[in-house]
Amino acid sequence: MDDNQRRQLLAIARQSIQHGLQHSRPLTIDPCDYDESLQHPGASFVTLMLNRQLRGCIGSLQAHRPLVIDVAENAFAAAFRDPRFAPLTAAEFPYLEYHISLLNPAKAMQFKDQADLLKQLRPQVDGLILEDGEHRGTFLPSVWESLPHPEQFLQHLKLKAGLPADYWSDTLKVSRYTVEDIE
Repeated sequence: MDDNQRRQLLAIARQSIQHGLQHSRPLTIDPCDYDESLQHPGASFVTLMLNRQLRGCIGSLQAHRPLVIDVAENAFAAAFRDPRFAPLTAAEFPYLEYHISLLNPAKAMQFKDQADLLKQLRPQVDGLILEDGEHRGTFLPSVWESLPHPEQFLQHLKLKAGLPADYWSDTLKVSRYTVEDIE
């Protein structure tokens, strides 16, 4: 992404939230109005911060729609549909900080046990998707800032997926991905 494309994506996120405040729906995007590289399918997470505190974070783990639409939809969802927070208010809007993470395709990890998995983790680099049966959770690489130790990172990801922190099973699947951050 060049600087112009980054600016366009940040503007889309902001405009979609502003549109949501006025119309209760995300901004309608015509991908043809944007740079060709932003028209290709892309997976993104939009993280909103207010006073340096998380205010919402929603995203897509797989590319399934044009990136510009993915960012607009995820920004709206982060502001108004994150179940951890009340919908964003107009009074909060001017103070939001926007962080967009563009996800590279996830790759399944091979490991024989938890110790082997922990050795393979790359703090500050890896985002993880953890799955077992109906349980699924992900942490973006930015979560390493608050959970810097691999054991901690994995335990909290298990909790997020609805599993006990000490859970282990031979059916556990973990995939990793990297991101390009836009702020």
